[in-house]
Amino acid sequence: MLLIAAACGSSKSVAKRPVTKKHSTSVARTVRKPAARPTTQSAERRKIEQQYETAREDSKSNSKETVYSKQEILEATTRVKVTTAMVLDYIETYKDIAKGNMAQYGIPASIILGQGILESGAGTGPLSNIANNHFGIKCHKEWTGESVSYDDDAAGECFRKYSESAESYRDHSLFLTSRQRYAGLFSLDKDDYKAWAKGLRAAGYATDPKYPEKLIGIIERYQLQRFDAEVLGREYAPTVKQPSDVAASRYQVTQGDTLYSISRRFNISVDELRRKNNITDNTISIGQQLIVN
Repeated sequence: MLLIAAACGSSKSVAKRPVTKKHSTSVARTVRKPAARPTTQSAERRKIEQQYETAREDSKSNSKETVYSKQEILEATTRVKVTTAMVLDYIETYKDIAKGNMAQYGIPASIILGQGILESGAGTGPLSNIANNHFGIKCHKEWTGESVSYDDDAAGECFRKYSESAESYRDHSLFLTSRQRYAGLFSLDKDDYKAWAKGLRAAGYATDPKYPEKLIGIIERYQLQRFDAEVLGREYAPTVKQPSDVAASRYQVTQGDTLYSISRRFNISVDELRRKNNITDNTISIGQQLIVN
């Protein structure tokens, strides 16, 4: 299983298991059930839908709003487990939209898809399910469309709600092209996904200091830069990692890794591995770069 942290535009890349609080609730307005996705995701999506149905508080809900008990769905909010097949299915579903947006707005398709995977948990995260919001974009003062109220950095934050996922992808492109703080990104080469990933972090899209390496890890793991080459009409050359002294001191987390298995591989204690990488618990994510010596 892969572990992807649904970022939701916040600084939290992971979260500890929360203490259950019966009185804590999250309100989602005009919530509709997510549409059925391809068969490779159907079993996992049914499980997620069942979590939402279980979390519904009928005594507090009415025709205009649906109230969910956050404690019932918090695990899906902070830690989304998906298979490689589900991520590949997500890529197949949205690659053409990402390529179209790259051609129209100038944002690399690799960045668009990589952020979609990271922010939405490959389409299985709570916001993508209840609001078709794949990029964790909050309302901000100019938003006049539908919204959902959801607990993120603070309780009851306002997130944009879309009638379909394609709208979320388009709004993500408009969000980046319409804000001055992201203007510098558009002077970067369209196939330089590493510079774009670092530039997004520097411009304030995410406050997580590890956001660039997580995004780059996803792009390289699934070779998303091939879509940039297709749009630009260039020949695609798969990424080949060259051994080096620097590379030897770092390790990129892959499917099935745990802190214990990595510590055994590099003959280092789990506590030392945590200390070197400022990790406070045992949670690591696919694509994360760890210092191992």
